[in-house]
Amino acid sequence: MENYVTGDTIRALREKKGYTQKQLADLILVSDKAVSKWENGRGLPDITLLEPLGTALGVSVAELLSGRQAVNLNRAGNMQKGSFSVCPICGNVLFSLGRGAFSCCGVTLPELEAEEGENEHAIHIDNVEDEHYVHLDHPMGKAHHISFLAHVSSDAVQVVKLYPEGDAAARFRLSKGGRVYAYCAHHGLFARKV
Repeated sequence: MENYVTGDTIRALREKKGYTQKQLADLILVSDKAVSKWENGRGLPDITLLEPLGTALGVSVAELLSGRQAVNLNRAGNMQKGSFSVCPICGNVLFSLGRGAFSCCGVTLPELEAEEGENEHAIHIDNVEDEHYVHLDHPMGKAHHISFLAHVSSDAVQVVKLYPEGDAAARFRLSKGGRVYAYCAHHGLFARKV
């Protein structure tokens, strides 16, 4: 399948889904004659049909246009190799397990690099019963505060959103290993091994 916008590819993907030409046509609101023309190389789908066609065939528009189907081969991903990004406009927090290009509010989000915290950014961890009590001696004003705390272990990510005038503290389910992260809205991301 060299190019997804070819008749042979449309036919192959349709048959892989088990659809007749009529069934595919009904899904994307065109006639079965249009699908037949595409598959016989006598026409191509209109650009406005690429998204519904891709959805019906189980591929993205990018895959349709690039001619390459994306297959997730990462079967043994480790949560601790993930990364955080934060939108500087709305404060949206994104955790990703792999490399990618992410945006929010029209801004491309860089992957944050975590530093070991010192002084007010030092992360304190106390074990209380079956939880990690994580806290910082950090001011919590509107312009300068800890925006979120997170615990990332090999199999889970726990995030607690914090707000100004609250405490720079959170409780996380006790687990072996991992890292705790604190994001200062003014200075960036800090981390400590558990």
